[in-house]
Amino acid sequence: MTKLSRQTLAVLGREWLLHGHLQDRIGMPQVMAFATREQMQDIAIVEWMAASPVYSARTQRALNFEPGTVTTILKNIQLDIGAPHHFMDFRCRVHDDNHGEFWLAHCGALMDVEPMGEEFVQGMCHDIEDPTFDATAVMSHPKAKIRPIHRPPRVPADRHPHCHWTVTIVPDADPVESHPNAAIVAASSIASIDVERPAGDAEPGGWADYSGPFDPDFELEDLSHPTLVIALQEVAVQSHVLFRSYLLAVSQAFGEERVREVAPGVFIGLAGLTAQRLRPAMGIEGDDAAAIAKVLHVHPMFWPRTYVDVSVDVLDDEHVRFAIRDCPALNEGDGYTWFAQLGGDGNRALDAIVQAVNPQASCHPVAVHGDEKLAYEAVIDPAAEAAPEAPEIGLAKFSTGASFVFTPRRPVRV
Repeated sequence: MTKLSRQTLAVLGREWLLHGHLQDRIGMPQVMAFATREQMQDIAIVEWMAASPVYSARTQRALNFEPGTVTTILKNIQLDIGAPHHFMDFRCRVHDDNHGEFWLAHCGALMDVEPMGEEFVQGMCHDIEDPTFDATAVMSHPKAKIRPIHRPPRVPADRHPHCHWTVTIVPDADPVESHPNAAIVAASSIASIDVERPAGDAEPGGWADYSGPFDPDFELEDLSHPTLVIALQEVAVQSHVLFRSYLLAVSQAFGEERVREVAPGVFIGLAGLTAQRLRPAMGIEGDDAAAIAKVLHVHPMFWPRTYVDVSVDVLDDEHVRFAIRDCPALNEGDGYTWFAQLGGDGNRALDAIVQAVNPQASCHPVAVHGDEKLAYEAVIDPAAEAAPEAPEIGLAKFSTGASFVFTPRRPVRV
């Protein structure tokens, strides 16, 4: 990652933010297969209430903006997988330390649920957002409140902006209580993992952190090269934390058997969709083993390397060997990680990644070497029929985010 330019890192960062956001576009339909809409909403509420405070605190430390004001809350939103840039086009304004507001010039999530009917819109924009917005804000100030000025269902149907909210710190309010699952998620290895910090600056320019004034037009291009490397690793952590929180919520509500049912499907759908998006976004040309290796190198499920110790080696034009060595991701002690799904149906996620580059490719387990715990070889078979797209990827493509095209809004900051 340190070899990528600032502009390329900014492109990659937006893709990783969207990757984390789209997890629920696959995860929630998996729950709906055996649950009611209301039960699905409850899973989403618990998932975000437990995950967001954990990774928000990490983001604040990593980018060096201290909790305590509305500015902190709004900076946090600008670096949250719940608000991927442009797709969830948050526009923010700070009035003073205790007052601010935000509105969505475009809400991709709303575009996804409006065709499903008013009940789903009400569920997302009222039932889910009310508790989860406050749960995010509490990591900046325990008495912060996020309240709607207006929100969907939209009246009239084309109302714009899509929603509008106030952010207020109320000194005499009761502190917002954390969800009990937040402590469980915080006890995991991923919640406290250190990320790699580049020793030098590979490219000049940009902010060394986000400790300065709030910028309502913040873009990843504003950050320096080493800070982008740190920020992207934190975005990858956010996705791991959210998946853990999702599976924990499913387990508590429906049992471990349901976890084993839903987890591989989310893994397959999100792994494959992200790989399909990364290939054009990163300008990865060709469909040979080298192209497959490049996608594996930049796929967020294999980051940060301090959590997922992965190696990727091109053997020849048709073979890539990749392995996961002993690492924290393999030692969480439960089934609430992407890699706990490997060895069974979850192996199809690896096929989905490599088939995003070449549909004649497939992955096969191979013997491990040294401290490797899992090893696979991706093989391109020119005689094989092109594999059909995994149905889980098709499910993910229900979201408008699947085809959303990012357009850089500014050059890198000098």
